[in-house]
Amino acid sequence: MKIAFEPELSADVRQRVELGVDLHNVAVTQLPDFYAPVTFLLREDNGELRGGLLADIWGGWMHVSYLWVDAPLRHRGWASKLVRAAEKHAVAHGVHDVHLETFSFQARPLYEKLGYTVFATLDDFPPGHQKHFLRKKLATEVHRGSRRK
Repeated sequence: MKIAFEPELSADVRQRVELGVDLHNVAVTQLPDFYAPVTFLLREDNGELRGGLLADIWGGWMHVSYLWVDAPLRHRGWASKLVRAAEKHAVAHGVHDVHLETFSFQARPLYEKLGYTVFATLDDFPPGHQKHFLRKKLATEVHRGSRRK
């Protein structure tokens, strides 16, 4: 047995490591092994990629890993639309909460405007900045939405 540093691993190796963690999590929590990637992309009519949101669903939660909108398109509502689309998709799949991370130089004000609240902050990461951890309860939105019908 040896430990090997392999910075350029294949998708198969990455998938095997992730699967090992996922199987452990399911065994310990006794939660279903339902896992779903969430990908919403912002594309030009010609197919050019201009933004996207990457997340995953497990255990009734959605974790947003990445939200990006190309610089020329920022401050036009596209990021909010991507987040709302992902939240709507998550609710349709039984998700009750969302969590994500953002740095102090990224999109914290956007997330707070969308109803997310900071539950933890890691100071001086990276040096001179902060990493914020945010969450949002979706069940309330589902309930509000059902009253409008």
